[in-house]
Amino acid sequence: MGYYAGVDLGATNVRAAVADDEGTVIAAHERPTPQGPTGIAVTEAVLDGLRSACSSASVDPSAVLAAGIGSIGPLDLAEGAVDNPANLPDSIDRIPLTGPVEQLIHSDRVFLHNDTNAGVIGERFHSDRNPDDMVYVTISSGIGAGVTVDGEVLSGWDGNAGEVGHMIVDPQGRRTCGCGRDGHWEAYCSGNNIPDYAEMLYEDADVDTALPVEDPDFSAKDVFDYAGMDAFADHVVEQLAHWNTLGVTNIAQAYAPIVVHVGGAVALNNEELVVDPINERVDEYVFNNVPEVQLTSLGDEVVLKGAIASALTDGTGDRTRMRR
Repeated sequence: MGYYAGVDLGATNVRAAVADDEGTVIAAHERPTPQGPTGIAVTEAVLDGLRSACSSASVDPSAVLAAGIGSIGPLDLAEGAVDNPANLPDSIDRIPLTGPVEQLIHSDRVFLHNDTNAGVIGERFHSDRNPDDMVYVTISSGIGAGVTVDGEVLSGWDGNAGEVGHMIVDPQGRRTCGCGRDGHWEAYCSGNNIPDYAEMLYEDADVDTALPVEDPDFSAKDVFDYAGMDAFADHVVEQLAHWNTLGVTNIAQAYAPIVVHVGGAVALNNEELVVDPINERVDEYVFNNVPEVQLTSLGDEVVLKGAIASALTDGTGDRTRMRR
């Protein structure tokens, strides 16, 4: 039996797993992502996670044939590293990944992807249809996408393709994104930005609401919790559905996917209020092929399972490329 490894490197947690040659996880390990002092501490956390998963599976790391990594970005694919990650302290300027993992498992078959590309690889691998044209969109603290066209994962020359959260959906630019630009999809619909967008709508509308918009702890969760009980909360959810549909429409027109899988905490926790409205509306906007929009079936393990699928299929998610 051959063994394969996967890593999900996020700003909050590091997950690592060892799987068999069918992609079934044998053992996994999770720990908080170090917040410093340097990127080497994060590299060591990744290696520690892999060692711990291997130990739990009674597998020597050198017996792992290949590994996949789904990571926060931005990536430097040429060097196999994360370069100045936006959601970690400034002292973590660079996180070496590919080289150290290659040394640990004694193999040069280590595949690095941004997290959403790992997500679409996982979706493709686990899909009943294994379609060549599909998209994975995450709506979480940020918004991004992994895209497969004609069976090829679109990574971009530097590994950072799929930053769809920074597509302009509002040409009036009423909201400024965390990146500093105006009108981006992420500025309206990401978990980090929904509270500020709701506050803007509240100030514009001057309405009575039970939503605690002036509370310092006001969050996206509050908006969805009050939906169906508060008219203003319903209005906010309606506006979010509008922007999300525009974002998915742009993706559909650009890449013609057969299916769009949606994940991330905002979507996973609020399927009826986030995913269903997109699926109901997208055919009113898309000119040609109307994709099926559905919640990911892989839950919050989509990136980790995608990393394992990448290891099994040389970075593609295509089952016909599985090595034994």
